[in-house]
Amino acid sequence: MSGVLAFQLYNWHIFFANLVGGITIGSLYALIALGYTMVYGVLKLLNFAHGDVVMVGAYIGWFVLNALGSPLQPVLPIVPLLLLAFAAAMVGCGALGVVIERFAYRPLRRAPRIAPLITAIGVSFFLQQTAVLLWGANPRSYNTFELRAGKSGIGELFHSISVGNFSIQYVQLVVIVSNVALMVALSLFVWRTRTGKAMRAVSFDAEASSMMGIDVDRVISITFLLGSALAGAAGVMIGLAYQQLNPYLGFGTGLKAFIAAVVGGIGNIGGAVLGGLFIGLVETFTVGYLSSAFSDLIVFTVLILFMLYRSTGIRGAPVLSKV
Repeated sequence: MSGVLAFQLYNWHIFFANLVGGITIGSLYALIALGYTMVYGVLKLLNFAHGDVVMVGAYIGWFVLNALGSPLQPVLPIVPLLLLAFAAAMVGCGALGVVIERFAYRPLRRAPRIAPLITAIGVSFFLQQTAVLLWGANPRSYNTFELRAGKSGIGELFHSISVGNFSIQYVQLVVIVSNVALMVALSLFVWRTRTGKAMRAVSFDAEASSMMGIDVDRVISITFLLGSALAGAAGVMIGLAYQQLNPYLGFGTGLKAFIAAVVGGIGNIGGAVLGGLFIGLVETFTVGYLSSAFSDLIVFTVLILFMLYRSTGIRGAPVLSKV
């Protein structure tokens, strides 16, 4: 065992494979964590239904691809087909996020904080079991293994680029570049637009923002719209990169993304990105150098250590107590 581990430690091909895999899944965690951190920043609400919105986005993308012939026999060229799947998932999940906020969370805006938290868990199970009833519990596949093998004639998009010991699949590159583009777009929206400024104002003091003429309900709806749209895009990317999806996809993925948001500093957009990459790398290197049996153990150990010694996360600021 020790000899195998020593071989792996000095094998640069394995190291770079784990590095690319960690950045890929970490960028997905970061994208999903942005939804958690945006909602928490504005409402101080832990939206545990967010992971199941990711699952819905993965299904929407799957249905779009299969309605247009599937990736193996596409009616459209592969790039417009994927863009259409992304657009449908983002629009569908964005609308779903707005509906969830309007009917599940808004009536509890002034309730004790435990009430919306319990409601969020209930919404999560509602979405999960609705998916089971509508689409069944059997896994579905985006068929990317066949695409990578080139069986459909368009597999070139999913082949690999190799430079020495470094190798990255095109699908991983698509996921990473798409995530970076979405994160940059979100940052520009939050920091460069009037609506983004209103979001930051509401996150600082909702009551004062309302007195200054900001429509707080509208800002909160836009926050859910953006976070859920990003979750929909993440769902399609998960389907492309990891092939299978099922109604329980959102629970584990959402939980890891929530841990990433906490580790990065929940409420901080930059922290969500750093936390996602950190958790993705920790998980992937644990699987690569130890075993998949230890991955969840190590990830939750990281969460506990941060809660004990750095409860505000990597980029979180200490909360000032009012006297």
